[in-house]
Amino acid sequence: MSSFAPRLVAFDLDDTLAPSKSAIDPRIGALLLELAARVEIAIISGGQLEQFTAQVVDRLPNASAEALAHFHLLPACGTQYYRIRPDGTETIYALSLDAGRRAEVIVIVEDEARRLGLWESDTWGDIIEDRGSQVTFSALGQQAPVEAKSAWDPTGDKKNRLRAAIAARLPDLEVRSGGSTSVDITERGIDKAYGMNRLVEQTGIPLDDMLFVGDRLDPDGNDYPVLAMGVTCHAVTGWGDTARYLEGLIPTLHVRDNLLL
Repeated sequence: MSSFAPRLVAFDLDDTLAPSKSAIDPRIGALLLELAARVEIAIISGGQLEQFTAQVVDRLPNASAEALAHFHLLPACGTQYYRIRPDGTETIYALSLDAGRRAEVIVIVEDEARRLGLWESDTWGDIIEDRGSQVTFSALGQQAPVEAKSAWDPTGDKKNRLRAAIAARLPDLEVRSGGSTSVDITERGIDKAYGMNRLVEQTGIPLDDMLFVGDRLDPDGNDYPVLAMGVTCHAVTGWGDTARYLEGLIPTLHVRDNLLL
């Protein structure tokens, strides 16, 4: 284990803290609370706030308000930022794409997916989702089972071809390969690196004191912008790998005084 002692640890969600669109395992929940006793925790992913709540926040065992106050939630690839307060969720910011532009993006995404033969007829929920600050394509629908998602594009070739095709038609927007079957579109310059910089503003913690954990740190992955900006990163291959890493990291970090978990 490295001697680096971060003051904030940021995580991707799907395939890092939990299987895609699934709840975290109790082992991860317990580890996150142990980590919150030591550092700030951020979660930055392409999903919506409701997914963060269902997958993570609601699954934290007996978490105190004090512990939850150390969590920073950045859905839609950092285009939104929320904190957990005793009286509910506080919105720090929520950016938005113009409604007319989002409608244009939706048409182009479907057009390119159909042209490339990537528009599936057997799906679990909507293929395209308007998230306000982000438009997301999910090839098999948002509620597709993990096994189906894993089998759809094991090499990432389908996503990368679709991403490139959409990007060519939307050169002024940010088009990124997202989760196992998804492509995310936001304003240009809005990615997970943007979210990390906003964490600096909100917490006062410099990037040099932050650690990012994710499963897509490869150049085509949506975690890569964080690595490219120089933040210390740790690559994982799934939630079990993340759990093992945290079990080694947590004992090296100091516990805050008088924290109630």
